[in-house]
Amino acid sequence: MPQHFASHRWKNLRIKYELESGIAWYYMQSGERPSFTLELLREISIFQSKVKELSSKNNRFPKTLYTVLASDSPGVFNFGGDLALFARCILARDRDGLENYAKACIDVLYNNAVNLESPVTTISLVQGQALGGGFEAALSSEVVIAERGVKLGFPEIMFNLFPGMGAFHLLSERVSHVTAKRMIQGGDLYTAEDLYEVGLVDILAARGEGEKAVMEYIRRHRRSWNGYMHIQKVTAFERAFNYQDLMNAANIWVDAAMGISEKDVRKMEKLVSAQRRAFVDQGDVKQQAVAQTS
Repeated sequence: MPQHFASHRWKNLRIKYELESGIAWYYMQSGERPSFTLELLREISIFQSKVKELSSKNNRFPKTLYTVLASDSPGVFNFGGDLALFARCILARDRDGLENYAKACIDVLYNNAVNLESPVTTISLVQGQALGGGFEAALSSEVVIAERGVKLGFPEIMFNLFPGMGAFHLLSERVSHVTAKRMIQGGDLYTAEDLYEVGLVDILAARGEGEKAVMEYIRRHRRSWNGYMHIQKVTAFERAFNYQDLMNAANIWVDAAMGISEKDVRKMEKLVSAQRRAFVDQGDVKQQAVAQTS
C-alpha cells in the first residue's frame, strides 16, 4: 500500500491499491453486524478524499483510477443502516442524531454517485447480501457487478420505514418510477440474476469469481478509456444527480423515523439480533469447513 493510504490507520476498511493499474479496492469490515456505522462512513469519506488527491492533475500516480467497493464479511456485502443506532435515537427522541447520521450517508453516497467529481470510475462488487443502505451503496456506483445467487433488496417497510438515503433516486435512474416504488414498498429480496434482467446489475459473475469479473471489466474499460470517460460526462448531465434532492429525501426519512411506534422499533431491534446471529453462525460454518479441509 502506498504511503498515501498507509498514513491513515484503517479500522473499518481494508485498502488494496494497485499502483500500475490505478485500482483502489476498499473492503468494508464492520464487526458482528456488517452495516454502515458512523465509524465506517467516516473512513469511507477519508478514503474518497485520498482517491481524489491521487486522481488530481499534478500527481505522480496514474490519472486513470477505479474504485471498487466490496466487503470482507462472508456472505454479506452490507446489511444497511445502523439499526441499533436508529432504535436508540428514536427511543431517546434524538432527532439530531438521526440527522447527523443521514448527512454522513448522503455525503459518501453522493461522492460515489458522481464518481468523486474526478476521472474515476466507481465500481461496486457485491458478493453477499446487500440490504437497505447496502443496496443503496451498491447502486451508487457507476458499475454494479454482482455474483450469481446473492440477494439484494429494501426490507425497511417491515418496520414501517423506507430506504431514505437515495434509493428512489438511484432506482429511478435505471428503472421506471413505478418499478422503483414497487420495489421499495414491497420489501422483497431479489437475486442478482433478477436485477440483471431489469438493468440494476450491470455484470453477473459466477460465485467466487467477482474479483475476476472486476478485472475483466477494467481491462475492457482501459482499452476505450477516452470514450468511456466522455460517455460518463454526458450521462452526468442526464442524471442531474443533485445533492440537495438527496438531503431532502433523507430529511423526510428522519421525519418518518421519528414517527414510528415503539412496536416498530422492537421489530427493528429483532432484525438486528437476527442478522447478528445469522452472520455469526455463517462465519462459524465457514471456519469449520476450512478447518476440515486443512
